[in-house]
Amino acid sequence: MSLCNKILSAFLLLLSVSVHSQNFSEQEIESLQVVVDNSLNKAQTSINTHQYFKAQQDLNKALENATTIDNKKSLGLIYSKMGKVNYALEAPNDAVKNLIKASELQRFSKDYINLAETYKTLGDVYSFTKDFDKALDYYKSAETYFNQESLHNYETEAILKKGNVLLALGNKNKAIKAFQKANQLANQYQVKNIASAALFSLAKAQQDDNLKDAIKKATQAFVIAKENGYANILNDGYLTLSSLYEKDNNLELANLYLKAHLKLSDSLLQVKRSQAALDKAQLLTINKTEFQNQKEADLQKESEFSTFDQLTTILSIALITILSLLTLSLYKNNNIRLKSNNILHKKNSELIVAMEKAELASRTKANFLSTVTHELRTPLYAVTGLTNMLLDEDPKPEQVQHLKSLKFSGDYLLTFINDILQINKIEANKVDIEAEVFNLKKKMSNVISALNNSALDNNIKIHLEYDESLPLNYNSDQLKISQILINLIGNSIKFTKDGDIWVRAKKISEKNGLYNVLFEIEDNGIGISKEKQEHMFESFSQGSIQINRKYGGTGLGLSIVKGLIDILKGKIYLKSELGKGSTFYFELPMQYTEQVVKEKEVNYFKDVEEVKLDNVKILVVEDNKINQMITKKILNKMKLNCDVVDNGEVAVDKVQNGNYDVVLMDIHMPGISGIEATKLIRAFDKDLTIFALTAVTIEDKMQEFDEAGFTDIISKPFKQEDFEKKLYEALIVKQN
Repeated sequence: MSLCNKILSAFLLLLSVSVHSQNFSEQEIESLQVVVDNSLNKAQTSINTHQYFKAQQDLNKALENATTIDNKKSLGLIYSKMGKVNYALEAPNDAVKNLIKASELQRFSKDYINLAETYKTLGDVYSFTKDFDKALDYYKSAETYFNQESLHNYETEAILKKGNVLLALGNKNKAIKAFQKANQLANQYQVKNIASAALFSLAKAQQDDNLKDAIKKATQAFVIAKENGYANILNDGYLTLSSLYEKDNNLELANLYLKAHLKLSDSLLQVKRSQAALDKAQLLTINKTEFQNQKEADLQKESEFSTFDQLTTILSIALITILSLLTLSLYKNNNIRLKSNNILHKKNSELIVAMEKAELASRTKANFLSTVTHELRTPLYAVTGLTNMLLDEDPKPEQVQHLKSLKFSGDYLLTFINDILQINKIEANKVDIEAEVFNLKKKMSNVISALNNSALDNNIKIHLEYDESLPLNYNSDQLKISQILINLIGNSIKFTKDGDIWVRAKKISEKNGLYNVLFEIEDNGIGISKEKQEHMFESFSQGSIQINRKYGGTGLGLSIVKGLIDILKGKIYLKSELGKGSTFYFELPMQYTEQVVKEKEVNYFKDVEEVKLDNVKILVVEDNKINQMITKKILNKMKLNCDVVDNGEVAVDKVQNGNYDVVLMDIHMPGISGIEATKLIRAFDKDLTIFALTAVTIEDKMQEFDEAGFTDIISKPFKQEDFEKKLYEALIVKQN
């Protein structure tokens, strides 16, 4: 038979089938529908047992018959199951195509139950590809339809998955609510696997807020999963428990659960590989059987198609050979994959050990910084305090310059310590955005005014250019914006002499009140070479040792600027040329507000009548004699009297037997610490204002201060204005 004849015959056959399909009797349609349903049932059984290749064959048969009778509901279900198989075989693009087809057919046929399942699978696919926004939309739709059809056991799973996506998007509060709802419904409708998974998810979401409760929830989840043999949930649970116990510093239990996770993970992987190999082997067997059947049918027609039969025999031999080679290839690939997985497990274990070491190093670094900064800040408190006192006490003219030099050195050292702490907080992601309403133009003017004296010392003129199309008031973190401007303008002042600095704010774009603002700080100073520009935003980076000696600075300013701009979701650029100056550009998104900026003008204790302060009693708890004297003199200068004690035990007795308005409590003292003393005081006095007067500023300690019951923290060495403000608010504002 010629090739043209074969093509013509095939075309006529297809045409006859097409014509015939439009004239099926009801009995024929019912018969084909039974075949479709049977193929769908077989496919679902194969999916349940992870035999995905076999499921594909059954679904293709079902699709052929369902297309013939044009059953939209069956076609929707077939495409939905095809999408599930694609997802299981990690083919997300094919999965999305089939699932979108399914959803269109199911909406048309009003098959809302299966539509809900399709939406849930689409959510799974988009979660797999990390497109969490789309995943969230589909999980919400699935939840709605499951609820509408009163399929609450399926609804719980959709809610749980919605919570996981919300957590991935960083919306922790909404995620926790979703997990709680999923757990509640799962318990109500006895869906134990979801109850277990929801508790594990809750534990992960709440671990930073309440670690003990998180461990308790994870343990409950573990018991449910263990009792019911939920292997996959148990596998994730082992890892969650390991992470929680590591955070709780119970390294023995953390390691035990990690080993259990690796063991179970390996076991599940082996099962998956075995099922995949079995699936492929069954597929090869089916193909061989079909081929043999075809061969026998062809032999019966030998007299009619002898030439075709010879060709079939040749193809049969070739196909059997190819199948044999494929089987051998699959066997070899399986062995290679097994070895690769073993190597990956080994590398994974090594990475976990490396991660543990890195976390230990990070904790060690934090503790080191806490100790060192405290030890440095304590004597600095004495240096800066005594220097300010001596400058205020009419020193001899020849002593003034020496005292100013001493003050400059103390301020420089304090700036250096603060910069190190700021970098440490940025790297540890412990810097929060604190938005408030402020006037941007006024803020920029104030920063320039504060730096103007330094600029005049270098014979520099600073120019402010504010875009008229920009509004004045914004709701943003003005403190961080001030820090950025101070560092960048200060940097320009440092490297410019007898020149100009231009500070500009320009509008780039605006949408729904969110302005994208471009800031520019341009100078005509010494400039920066191309090679040095690549490292300008790294810690301790400066142009050269000579520049460091000549111009001073810690080399941390630009690193802090980069970190703060990243936190504010902005970008920074640099343009510079040696000998011609530098321009720093940074973009920030800023929310416009119509709120009026409230100016706070407080003179603190200057205008307070002495009569009002006569009855004020302050207790200073400090073991360092120099610091005692400095704090007492500062308070006396503010027209305030105080008692001084040098340890925590005496402080507790004094408060119990006296009537103090404020306690200034040092932390590190002989005997009981300031934290322990505060806890004892809080046992009988909940309302007393207690300030932690301490050199410790590491964030990890702040929670400890809050738990002890401190009203607020005053870091040593403090700015006089900040110290006065906190005391004024505690003594005067509170009384009024």
